[in-house]
Amino acid sequence: MTDISQLLPFAALLLAAGAGAGIIAGLLGVGGGIVVVPVLFHLFTTLGIDEAVRMQVAVGTSLATIVATAWSSTRAHYLRGTVDREFLRGYGPVIVAGVLLGSAVAALVKGPVLTAVFAVVALVVAVQLSFGNPDWRLGDKMPGGWLKLVIGTTIGALSAMMGIGGGSMTVPVMTMYGTPVHRAVGTAAATGFIIGVPGMVGFVIGGWNAPNLPPGSVGFVSLVGLALIAPTSVLCAPLGARLAHRLDTKMLKRVFALFLGFTSLRMFYSILT
Repeated sequence: MTDISQLLPFAALLLAAGAGAGIIAGLLGVGGGIVVVPVLFHLFTTLGIDEAVRMQVAVGTSLATIVATAWSSTRAHYLRGTVDREFLRGYGPVIVAGVLLGSAVAALVKGPVLTAVFAVVALVVAVQLSFGNPDWRLGDKMPGGWLKLVIGTTIGALSAMMGIGGGSMTVPVMTMYGTPVHRAVGTAAATGFIIGVPGMVGFVIGGWNAPNLPPGSVGFVSLVGLALIAPTSVLCAPLGARLAHRLDTKMLKRVFALFLGFTSLRMFYSILT
């Protein structure tokens, strides 16, 4: 049996990851999964968790923490008037449908597939934020019709498979359709909540009878990880929201791209080694 003193550094790491996830959730409008998923993945690797379920549990646990983090972050942004309720009413149901689809696919594929999805999408968004022209516009307002179905479903499905709150896609899409970045960030925080709830449920159901899960897991959700990450995430999310309103647009995008790029490289490394 593992000595308790050997587990303390891992517990401290999860608490720190929760704090970082909360700040990033409020600052960038994501649910913190951009931090939580890689930390949990490498932690589970160190602890010898079966590779067949390692990434699924990391993603499922991240989605569970997003529920708490996004709620706190959304409230902070809502009080500042930067949550686009019209977007949530129009795109929310479509995004939820995408989440359910992505959760179902994630329960069926192997862990490295989810890792690859995480790495590729994160890298594409990081490159766009780093080198894309801020004046690029696809339109003056978010589209409706079939394009809304494509955009919303894609955001929901990929977010569920990556274990993120959707801000890595929602923010760039909204800004390219003429939404100010601070309003896009605040709205993405709320989007994280509507992604996290059905995503968490989907991963619990999808992993209900899975073998070799870490102790204290319910489906593909680690209750131990959730208990250590969620509290500090919730406490630190308002701090991130306050910082978001003090930084300029270019700084927000650079910080966002930095985290996405670093995370993507770490994920690619884990696939190749």
